[in-house]
Amino acid sequence: MDAHNRTEFPALEGGGSSSSFLDHVTRSNPGLLPFGRALPAGTMPATPHGTTIVALSFEGGVLMAGDRRATMGSMIANRHLEKVFPADAYSVLGIAGTAGIAIDMVRLFQVELEHYEKIEGTLLSLEGKANRLGAMVRANLPMAMQGLSVVPLFAGIETAGPVTTGRLFSYDVTGGRYEELEHHSVGSGSVFARGALKKLWRPGLTAEQALEVAVEALYDASDDDSATGGPDLVRRLWPVVYVVTHDGAARVGDDALAGVVETIVTRRSVERREA
Repeated sequence: MDAHNRTEFPALEGGGSSSSFLDHVTRSNPGLLPFGRALPAGTMPATPHGTTIVALSFEGGVLMAGDRRATMGSMIANRHLEKVFPADAYSVLGIAGTAGIAIDMVRLFQVELEHYEKIEGTLLSLEGKANRLGAMVRANLPMAMQGLSVVPLFAGIETAGPVTTGRLFSYDVTGGRYEELEHHSVGSGSVFARGALKKLWRPGLTAEQALEVAVEALYDASDDDSATGGPDLVRRLWPVVYVVTHDGAARVGDDALAGVVETIVTRRSVERREA
């Protein structure tokens, strides 16, 4: 990429700072970044898109869950896509939008946080992590204007205080960052998932109760949004779910998810027959 076509990305640190991996790559070789590529003019071809992600707080932490379906136009491109990832030991990241760019952005964000920790010798604050992710989303704006948008959902816990506090952050395609209270959802099925979250979330949820609420919300989204995949009892495909507490970020196992899904399906089947 020559100097004339080089895209300038917003700096996260002051000039010469080495604690930001993104700033280092931006200065040395921006073409290596997922949003540093020159795109041809014209209509972009259809690409796989990830969809619905939900997140909610509970007593002592936060939980994030995502369905497994990726769509390309009217077709199902992938039934096994993972859309929720650990960002570091105490935060998680979910992605909706253009799958390829989103996954590259997740990997870059993971390296960014790891690089900061190694250089500074301490974890970046949760607020700082949310700000850095916003800068990455803002850097992708030229691609988003051509239809290759990425809209993440970020959640984690503050470990500095005496009480573990979970926080949620949403973003728009310009990199705008918004702190959400209690719960939130992004992606094509988010309207339906958010309706379920509003009715099912309550203060003082345990981690187990929060897991059931998240699966119910994704189930409701899959009922009305064709781009959101519901729990697949035949293929044994469950949502990807991460829980973050003072012990760190941990993925919920398939056995636990299978039990929750089967309980929900059985309950809904009984309610339908009784209705």
